[in-house]
Amino acid sequence: MANMLAVIAAGDLSTQAVLAAEALRKAAAALGHTIQVEVRSSLGVRNTLPTGAAQGAQGVILVGSGDLGEERFAGLKRSAAALDAVLRDARAVLEQALATAPAQASAQTGTKKIVAITSCPTGIAHTFMAAEGIQQAAQALGHAVRVETQGSVGARDTLTEQEIREADVVLIAADTQVDLARFAGKRVFKSGTKPAINDGRALVERALAEAQPHGAAPALADGAAAGKAEPAAAQRSGPYKHLMTGVSFMLPFVVTGGLLIAIAFALGGIYVFEDSQQGTLGNALFQIGAKGAFALMVPALAGYIAFSIADRPGITPGMVGGILAANLGAGFLGGIVAGFIAGYATSFLNRNIKLHKNLEGLKPVLILPLLGSLVTGLAMIYVVGAPVAEALATLSAWLKGMQGSSAILLGLLIGAMMAFDMGGPVNKAAYAFSTGLIASQVYTPMAAAMAAGMVPPLGIALATKLFANRFTREEREAGNAAGILGIAFITEGAIPFAARDPLRVIPALVLGAALTGAISMGIGAELKVPHGGIFVLPIPNAVTHLAGYVVALVAGTVTTAVALRFLKRPVSSVVTA
Repeated sequence: MANMLAVIAAGDLSTQAVLAAEALRKAAAALGHTIQVEVRSSLGVRNTLPTGAAQGAQGVILVGSGDLGEERFAGLKRSAAALDAVLRDARAVLEQALATAPAQASAQTGTKKIVAITSCPTGIAHTFMAAEGIQQAAQALGHAVRVETQGSVGARDTLTEQEIREADVVLIAADTQVDLARFAGKRVFKSGTKPAINDGRALVERALAEAQPHGAAPALADGAAAGKAEPAAAQRSGPYKHLMTGVSFMLPFVVTGGLLIAIAFALGGIYVFEDSQQGTLGNALFQIGAKGAFALMVPALAGYIAFSIADRPGITPGMVGGILAANLGAGFLGGIVAGFIAGYATSFLNRNIKLHKNLEGLKPVLILPLLGSLVTGLAMIYVVGAPVAEALATLSAWLKGMQGSSAILLGLLIGAMMAFDMGGPVNKAAYAFSTGLIASQVYTPMAAAMAAGMVPPLGIALATKLFANRFTREEREAGNAAGILGIAFITEGAIPFAARDPLRVIPALVLGAALTGAISMGIGAELKVPHGGIFVLPIPNAVTHLAGYVVALVAGTVTTAVALRFLKRPVSSVVTA
């Protein structure tokens, strides 16, 4: 597959130039190649080729006569064609240009400049582990690399315009939506964080070989409108990624609200929310947490699901749908539904509403938010709001009344899911389910999820101390770091151990985490703060049945360590086998 460029100079024949550009794009797609086309006519320049576009291209087609800006393509193989020839048979023109272009492999040799972005839903472990994997792999392959991390504290090591301009490829290793507006015209390769963590070298090699140009840099006259109005279709990676983007933006509201409510109870007692407590510090903190941060949970979830699907124009319809879902009693389930309705409806409207280029700037700030909010709001009020609210009420009542074997089975399931892939899709699904229920005052699944998520790294850390002969020297040293990550509820601390010996380690992790989840649900422990590990346990009323909760955590940790003792072979036998 080749990456080609084309410049069409058409003078007053602006319509023919646009038709020729579209013909070249269709011909390239039919042949399995990519092409960026710049059109120069009496109406101005459209789709200006970005600076540095020639670096990743195999050739350029110069169509027509006049000012083609040929000085930009020094050293790049060129072919000329008449405008009529392109309109008559664009495929033949493209095939002739490809026949004279150098093989794509030649573009992949030598030292390359790579820029990358890593991001995960919680913005903690996977974000930075993926960054480290990319950096080590690129350096081992002899390439220059710069990685921007978009974690829970915001972007770090932000890429500069010059670094992006000089880069040969952009590597996005993210489990959430990443804004690609900065990379218009650059070769972009997208993946999740796990490939970067498990095999960064293979991911970098794939990125260099398979990256595709992202959109095209808009002409200066149209830049503001195009940057806001056009969602990057290439960013859409399915419902799961959209949901995880929403969860990642919702999470800070849940954590903040939960902590403030817990502190309010600690200061003012369990009746701090009553009118008689008005004017007290505890009541003020409760208002901020419950009626401020918690009230924004569902709108944030819905708004950023819609953003993931439809880019910025989707945020307003999504948040409007989210607040309606909260007011209708549909909770986080309604927020999810509202987010997807708003996102896909806004995306559909954006693709199908065609305006004159001078009016295009109205779409992202007026037309799309207005129409998207109307569609989403009416759908929530008249179609899906009531059924979803009824479903959530039934689910909440069932969970609140759950006792005995039913609670234990749910705890087993949540615990096993939290440990199964240690921050992957299964883990995040259990975590998102548990976090979302906090908005409906259902706290037991969250307690089970956090305790179970702490068990894998804690169990491994304990095993490296008690059964040192089952681990290499490097693993024993890494066990200390795993323990620190474990007490902070960063399940990903267990990934390096599971990656080395998955068939033995993962069953041990699942066994311990499932036991912890079952005990937590069995005793009815509740947790109002969805993150923080052991550091939130001392806060009064943050977790109920504290003693039993600690017992659950210890029991799962010990179970995992003992299971590792029996499942893993001594290191010496592994080496000589």
